[in-house]
Amino acid sequence: MSNINNIKAHVLGFPRIGAQRELKFAVEKFWRGEISEGELAQVGQTLRRRHWAWQAEAGLDFVTVGDFAWYDQILNTAALLGALPARFGFDAKRLSLPQYFELARGNTEQFAMEMTKYFDTNYHYLVPEMSSKTTFDGGVEWFFDEIEDALTQGHQVKAVLPGPLTFLWLSKCKEEGYSKLALLPSVVAAYTRVLNKLSALGVSYIQLDEPILALQLPNDWIAAFESTYRSLAGQGSVKVLLATYFDSVAEHAPLLASLPIAGLHIDGVRAPEQLATFATIWPENKVLSLGLIDGRNIWAADLSKVLGILQPWHSKLGAQLWIATSCSLLHVPVDLAQEASLDAELKSWLAFAKQKLAELSILKQALNGQDVSAELEKNQDAQHARRTSKRIHNPAVAARLANLNQQVDQRKSPFATRQADQRARFNLPLLPTTTIGSFPQTKEIRAARAAFKRGEVSAEHYEAAMKAEIALVVQKQDALGIDVPVHGEAERNDMVEYFGEQLAGFAFTQFGWVQSYGSRCVKPPVLFGDVSRPNPMTVAWSSFAQSLTAKPMKGMLTGPVTILQWSFVRDDQPRSLTCDQIALAIRDEVCDLEAAGIGIIQIDEPAFREGLPLKQAYWAHYLAWAGRAFRISASGVANDTQIHTHMCYSEFNDILPAIAAMDADVITIETSRSDMELLEAFSGKTVTGKAGDGFVYPNEIGPGVYDIHSPRVPQVNEMLRLIAKALEVVPAERLWINPDCGLKTRGWPETESALANMLAATQIARRAIERGEQLLIDTAKPGTVVHGSTCVCH
Repeated sequence: MSNINNIKAHVLGFPRIGAQRELKFAVEKFWRGEISEGELAQVGQTLRRRHWAWQAEAGLDFVTVGDFAWYDQILNTAALLGALPARFGFDAKRLSLPQYFELARGNTEQFAMEMTKYFDTNYHYLVPEMSSKTTFDGGVEWFFDEIEDALTQGHQVKAVLPGPLTFLWLSKCKEEGYSKLALLPSVVAAYTRVLNKLSALGVSYIQLDEPILALQLPNDWIAAFESTYRSLAGQGSVKVLLATYFDSVAEHAPLLASLPIAGLHIDGVRAPEQLATFATIWPENKVLSLGLIDGRNIWAADLSKVLGILQPWHSKLGAQLWIATSCSLLHVPVDLAQEASLDAELKSWLAFAKQKLAELSILKQALNGQDVSAELEKNQDAQHARRTSKRIHNPAVAARLANLNQQVDQRKSPFATRQADQRARFNLPLLPTTTIGSFPQTKEIRAARAAFKRGEVSAEHYEAAMKAEIALVVQKQDALGIDVPVHGEAERNDMVEYFGEQLAGFAFTQFGWVQSYGSRCVKPPVLFGDVSRPNPMTVAWSSFAQSLTAKPMKGMLTGPVTILQWSFVRDDQPRSLTCDQIALAIRDEVCDLEAAGIGIIQIDEPAFREGLPLKQAYWAHYLAWAGRAFRISASGVANDTQIHTHMCYSEFNDILPAIAAMDADVITIETSRSDMELLEAFSGKTVTGKAGDGFVYPNEIGPGVYDIHSPRVPQVNEMLRLIAKALEVVPAERLWINPDCGLKTRGWPETESALANMLAATQIARRAIERGEQLLIDTAKPGTVVHGSTCVCH
């Protein structure tokens, strides 16, 4: 075949953490002062060069540069453009690496930038802070340094940045009456300068990620694409590939076809139906990049099937056809080759990031007329083996689902009745205090777990070590005065992996790590078959903890939706069916905890909002099956057993009725970084004009009063101020006091200090309420709360 029709292959991004989390460990050493900035920089360069080399060796036509970040790529973009939060007082052009990390983690003077989920993934980005005074005058040169390094290595470079409209959409402006879209001309001017510099460096393509096109955007934002990309057209010699992903953008096909861009990337994995629309409208003189290798799951692609999709496109577009991953490979582990513990059959069904490079290479070679028949035959044998394997299906699980009672997802009585029974049973004080579940996972805990897994210590020795840690956690909580303690989860490696290890239908990797935020990585289980619970999973640990205190011990479980969302889930049946299987397994555990005397049980669902489809038309279906799965897990208990759930940073307004329909007795949510702004959704106020506005959340609420993602210890008055703000929204009789999230990643000194301050703030608030005084926020002195005639200062 003539080279004139040869297609190109590329990835939208590659994982930056390293195959063995080298970046995580280096960054954390830098934070602890154990390595220098130069040593950290060397680790980053080594990883970038390695990943570029892998892309080149696989025969990809570009290496993607700009996907690396020390903490987060959205923060990197803000630092590149010069749009840093003004409250830190940092000069973007002279931003140091320690200052960069202060933006992400906070310092003694400023709380960290807000963090939230990136669309419907489990990756968290840092939210840029905008105002009418924000400037985009340029910042650090790290992006260009990486480009130059890749060029010196002899690579053909494709730069990548968040697109200007997506960057602005993901930011937050708290200035009343001001639209952040008014900043777009300044943002576009900043991007123009970036494109001109890339052109001067000799970069041929820049990938600008605009995933917001998959959302239901306001008309003024849609209209802004035309002017934005016309302004960016023709900036030097660099060509723009506009990249979309995570859902269909078919409704914008005419607009996208008309834009003066060199090419477009669309997601053919999450939204294969959109291919038909673009087949009829896409001009033959523009690049179309088809994302047909899944960037968000680890199942090996059916390469023959993908080739069948690509061949008509190749005939139509020739060399204007590019093939790619559906999105960045940030969301999958790095390299399957190092997984020695997986059996050969299961391993043959999988592809991590490096293996997806090989899949792209095979597809490219096949379409360009090279003989890859042996590789395709091997791929088809693995696909057939997976479809026919007896490991996947369990008739008993199917029979149980088929015979469920229609009331299986309903509690015995309404909330008001349950609330009265629970108050009579537990007799908790006003503003009861608790934590979200985990306590510090010390190096001693991790060492004991590692030794046990290696077979170096006995099960009895490991159990004794974990019981000693639990006893310590319970003793410390009793000393602090926490009303509803937890056992601390010393025995748990991860809130999903721990349960997956004890459920049928799951497999586990050794190095299958994925970045969640900053240096925080998770290792999702591989959910390959029908799910059931062979034995109790937490009952012995919770019962032991309860025996150490007279206070009600809270049992801790992960909910079915979160286990589903935070696993690599089988793709051969509907996700709703898999979720119901998990829900029944968790229901069995809840009932066993209750039978063992555990009267308060938390079923965490931090991923509930994350699972919401990007298209609102699909929300009702998802919320129906996800809410039902949670209720199945929670509804097998008596009225006086109190069910809690926890949710992470999310926008709740538009799904609040669905969250209420989960019918948890108590919900705890992360709110401190938003300064309790997220709590307004639960108040019944009209906040955004979305579906949840005006809806009063009926059950009890525990908004987080301090940020556990930052190492700084908040002062009593800071938390008292947030309690005061919460009391403006939630009646005292329905309000709980707790941190934002679990304390696993924190150290003991900061944990004890922060919890002591939380308890002190709670006591002040209780006394004020008992005296009939109102906690008033002194707006003249931020951080000051006045109650009665007393000023509570730092």
